[in-house]
Amino acid sequence: MKAEFEIIQPDEGSSFRILHHKVSAGTFRWSYHYHPEYEIVLVFQGSGRRHVGNHLSYYTNGDLVMIGSDVPHSGFGYGAIGTHEEVVIQFKENFLGDGFIQVQEMSAIKLLFERSKQGISFYGETREELNLRFRKLLELSHFERLIELLGILQFLAKSTEYVLLNASDIRYNFSLKDQERLNKIYKFVEDNFGQEIDIQEVADLSSLTIPAFCNYFKKNANQTFTEFVNEYRINQACKMLLKGEEITDVCFHCGFNNVSYFGRVFREFKGKSPSQFRRAFIEELNQSVSA
Repeated sequence: MKAEFEIIQPDEGSSFRILHHKVSAGTFRWSYHYHPEYEIVLVFQGSGRRHVGNHLSYYTNGDLVMIGSDVPHSGFGYGAIGTHEEVVIQFKENFLGDGFIQVQEMSAIKLLFERSKQGISFYGETREELNLRFRKLLELSHFERLIELLGILQFLAKSTEYVLLNASDIRYNFSLKDQERLNKIYKFVEDNFGQEIDIQEVADLSSLTIPAFCNYFKKNANQTFTEFVNEYRINQACKMLLKGEEITDVCFHCGFNNVSYFGRVFREFKGKSPSQFRRAFIEELNQSVSA
């Protein structure tokens, strides 16, 4: 899980960069990277995986995250379902000049920057409001984008609808040993999620005892290994459901040996049953086509 340093150049005629992606989710490849620029990611719709610092989880129905300077993360399009559309804003702390963040009017935004070192996920009306503002942002001139970015940062700074994704500052400071160990664990789950996973085998892969492995994984991934495996399986199940495969087939293909248990775990992560999830997705797709 070695994080690669990414070089980012501002858009021509601008002090920051805006990216707009609307592509098949299969276009994205897993890439764990970091850069000195702050980053705001808004995924308009869909489900996928977010990996920010040590936090690994899945989002549904869109996502809004701010990532601090030098915080390692992967692209949110990896593992997404269907077409993935997102807007990404990347900017350095001094994008408006050295010392600008220190002026009194920027005090709330300065605190926002500090919180972003842990990764921030926004929800509720905050995400809904920025969903509209980000779409309008793409149509603005460079100067208007600058003014709007300041407004967006102030809006996020004042919001109380957020959760911190990591318990502490997790800017790039992982040991190479931890990176390689976690990468082996993630790869093992990706390759074996469709069958029963023996935790002893994973512990051996990590050169740890089972108790030590469980503690290590919970500390570094902010969830238990069982929770991680189930979350990964449910995300894979979503992809199969949206391809029209039968619920029973999806259950057993994704490593569950009981349909009732599969339905219960699916509801825990997605808030609805597998059939409800598929039906809701089709309804949203039909509404977007007719809009």
